[in-house]
Amino acid sequence: MAKFIVVALTVMLVMQGYVSWHVWRVLSLSTPLKIVTIVLMLLALACMVLQFTSDKLPLGMATAMYEIGNSWLIIMFYLLMAFLLLDIGRLVHLVPASWLRDNAVTTVVLAGVMLTVFVAGNIHYRDKQRQEIHLTTNKPLERPMKIVMLSDLHAGFHNPRAEVGRWVDMVNAEQPDLVLIAGDIIDGNVRPLREQGTAEELKRLNCPVVACLGNHEYITGIDEALSLLQQTGIQVLRDGTFDYEGLTIVGRDDRSNRKRKSVGQLMQGIDSTRYIILLDHQPYHLEEAEQSGVDLQLSGHTHRGQVWPLNWVTRAMYECDYGDYKRGKTDYYVSSGIGIWGGKFRIGTDSEYAVITLTPGAQ
Repeated sequence: MAKFIVVALTVMLVMQGYVSWHVWRVLSLSTPLKIVTIVLMLLALACMVLQFTSDKLPLGMATAMYEIGNSWLIIMFYLLMAFLLLDIGRLVHLVPASWLRDNAVTTVVLAGVMLTVFVAGNIHYRDKQRQEIHLTTNKPLERPMKIVMLSDLHAGFHNPRAEVGRWVDMVNAEQPDLVLIAGDIIDGNVRPLREQGTAEELKRLNCPVVACLGNHEYITGIDEALSLLQQTGIQVLRDGTFDYEGLTIVGRDDRSNRKRKSVGQLMQGIDSTRYIILLDHQPYHLEEAEQSGVDLQLSGHTHRGQVWPLNWVTRAMYECDYGDYKRGKTDYYVSSGIGIWGGKFRIGTDSEYAVITLTPGAQ
């Protein structure tokens, strides 16, 4: 972990240095105003780094540090891409060198594009998409079942109680029989959830709620996360099962727990005549569910990259990084998540929840 932190900090500093140098060169401003701009950029990076030591700060200040620091990380990434493209264009003589030095037009165009992209990305994040999924089974069900599937709420500093409450209202409006959550309910710190009483919002879900854990529950600290989740009324499955009418829900612990059971081990002793739903936060090794006779696997984790072009990366990393999928007789749905980690931007991806209608077929 220490090595990872050192590498991550080094990468961020290199990015910051490259972007700051280009911003300094391209701004058509006086030297004092350029200095102010660079200082503000450095303060945003400092918020990103120091947010992990903010527990003793007032909640509002800690929240501001989170929002500024994580938003800047994504904005800096887009500035990095923009300046890299301009540098490449200059090297192949498509972009005049004058565009990158004290150029008011470049400054205005670049600022306008960035402002448009990130305002639109924030608006799109707040607009939750409803994904409708229809499945049929020949296994015995007394009636059609309506299931709302959520993942990656990342409740915390940037998704506070009011926002989680809005999501709860959306779910309750669906009048589901069951709510299934595929991990990452907590973003990484229980403090804002405790101080804001976010558990009270989750308790308002008006049907049984079953969840597996995600990697962010482990980042939070597993004991603290479980203590908080216990207050929500959510049935948390850690390599366990939950029977509901004709369904068996299997909740697999996150792969952060290296001692978790395999899908095959979890399926031992389970009545295969029942419709079996596997909750597994990270959608790796999808063949395990197929080989073990799972009817439906629900996962999250990928965020579908969250912002373009990182969705290209997740597409290359996973057999299925988003959407519905099928392997043999096993159905899969990988959600891009209703919440988000970091800056509140969705660019080329959606924030969503899934409404699954499971209908019994001919017996």
